[in-house]
Amino acid sequence: MRRLLTFFILSAFLFINQTEACTTAIVSGKFTKNGRPLIFKHRDTGQLQNKIMYFEDGKYNYMGVVNSVDKDGNEVWMGTNSAGFCIMNSASYNLKSEDDTTSVMDREGIIIKLALQECKSTEDFEKLLNNLPKPLGVEANFGVIDAFGGAAYYETDNWGFKKIDVNDTKIAPFGYVIRTNYSFTGTRDDGYGYIRYFNAEELLYNAEATKSIDHKFFLKDISRCLKHSLLKKDWNNDFPKDSNDPFYIITQDYIPRYSSASTFLCEGVKEGEPVEMTTMWTILGYQLCTVAIPAWVSVCPELPKVAIADETGNAPICNAALNLKKQVYPIERGNGNSYMNLTALYNKDGEGIYQKIRKIEDEVFEYTDKKISNWRNKGLAEEEVQDYYRWLDKLIASEYEKAFGIKMKILH
Repeated sequence: MRRLLTFFILSAFLFINQTEACTTAIVSGKFTKNGRPLIFKHRDTGQLQNKIMYFEDGKYNYMGVVNSVDKDGNEVWMGTNSAGFCIMNSASYNLKSEDDTTSVMDREGIIIKLALQECKSTEDFEKLLNNLPKPLGVEANFGVIDAFGGAAYYETDNWGFKKIDVNDTKIAPFGYVIRTNYSFTGTRDDGYGYIRYFNAEELLYNAEATKSIDHKFFLKDISRCLKHSLLKKDWNNDFPKDSNDPFYIITQDYIPRYSSASTFLCEGVKEGEPVEMTTMWTILGYQLCTVAIPAWVSVCPELPKVAIADETGNAPICNAALNLKKQVYPIERGNGNSYMNLTALYNKDGEGIYQKIRKIEDEVFEYTDKKISNWRNKGLAEEEVQDYYRWLDKLIASEYEKAFGIKMKILH
């Protein structure tokens, strides 16, 4: 009851409208490259400063992505806990009925926090949704995976939910389900994100056919995808290769656009594997200007310093990404934030922002893959994870200074 009371107390003080336009997906472990489930969220929000926080205030310890202005972490927008339970959401705009006049809303971040505190399975999450006081104050597609093979979406309104089981081949014949900003059980043609849905669907369909779905596929090919399913454009490959002059595109219905603030990708464990190997990858800041960072919740409360709040209240890597983003969206007046300068990211000399970011991130992926392979054999140790975080902080700080002249103050 204490946590249910907290649910309403916190809600009364949270007045900022967290309108989101996210692209999300869940993949059953039966269809991934290595047999482990994946849960993904590309977050769009008005809160562009994001950070990672670690919590010890629940039944389970947990970590997740939080708005930097939320100093105490009252809301969590995607995360994982020490039981191997992972959760995220996308806002839906077609679930509420016309006669639903409920005024409370935008409590998704509170429910996600409660779930991380208390849940270890999809069944636990269903009980939580059923037991919370109504109206819930949400209109959302909650996505969940657990350490027991569970993988599901919950299309949830103020009064209840409908479960979409990703392991059910009648629902997900290719092992994945995508949700943007509408629900399949909601009102037809209402909501948003139909073009983004098909941007992701085309990529996932082809990746599943070639058995190439893994964490890197989501982080590199989905969250940074400048492909438009309706216009048949793929600017990741079709950028001007003969000039460095500004070349503008409108990014409204692409997966990454001006409002893109962070990315969450959790790789779960196979049934029977130690839950501490659940790996949370996070991209903080504008995705094409920043590097993916891994973390593990079960070993220690330490997190990479580049991803947590410094004395400014913001994460150093998010600050750096938003600084670089000004070159990508340089027009500030009017509707300027709809116009991306593509040559800031890709240019003929190979010196574009994302061209440099990829080189840094590839080094992170290569070293991390070796570490994870070793830890799966012998287990995680707190000291080794802390050493890894120190290596990661040092690499990112030095490479950003070398590539972009941006200095990050990282204190250990």
